[in-house]
Amino acid sequence: MLEAVASYDLWIWNAYFGPASSNNDINFLNESDLFDQLLQNRAPAVNFTANGQQFTKGYYLADGIYPELATLVKSFKYPMDSKTSKFKRFQESARKDVEHAFGVLQGRWRILQEGARPLTINKIKRIMYTCVLLHNMVVEYNGRAITPLDLELIPDTPPTRSWEERVDIHLRMTGELCDRATHNRLRGALVEHIWNLQENQCER
Repeated sequence: MLEAVASYDLWIWNAYFGPASSNNDINFLNESDLFDQLLQNRAPAVNFTANGQQFTKGYYLADGIYPELATLVKSFKYPMDSKTSKFKRFQESARKDVEHAFGVLQGRWRILQEGARPLTINKIKRIMYTCVLLHNMVVEYNGRAITPLDLELIPDTPPTRSWEERVDIHLRMTGELCDRATHNRLRGALVEHIWNLQENQCER
């Protein structure tokens, strides 16, 4: 199974690969390093405003199986009005970018279409990560990457912290990440933002 974060320019920002077996999306999310920098309070600051509300962390679009984290925006399983229905269409349409990136990745590298039973798990991992890296190199070479990695955002040397500081930061950031109120507030703000944006376009 491959868990990946991709943008609509086909750039794969984060990838985690592991054997399927008993793994599901939740187990993959817990095992991957997607939130490692955030939990260590080393992630780049992302400040934005949605519907007049200020937020300090970026977010990912996810399907319904994922938990209600402060950095995940899920769709509505059963939209009750026109606002949530419109948001559901926009959110699911944007999520198709990941499927598009998977399709391009698999179509570009024939080795990913071959059977993998004779190979070891480590060799399959190396093949998958190599294909992801080559995929990003091709995207950047073709000039399609609209959001290249800004190396200035990554500190050369991480700050030195004591064990107590690391534990305190991890507990604090875990609490912020698992805050369902922030998740609901962000999703509600995005619902209103998309609705107001659409209404303003109709008036013009």
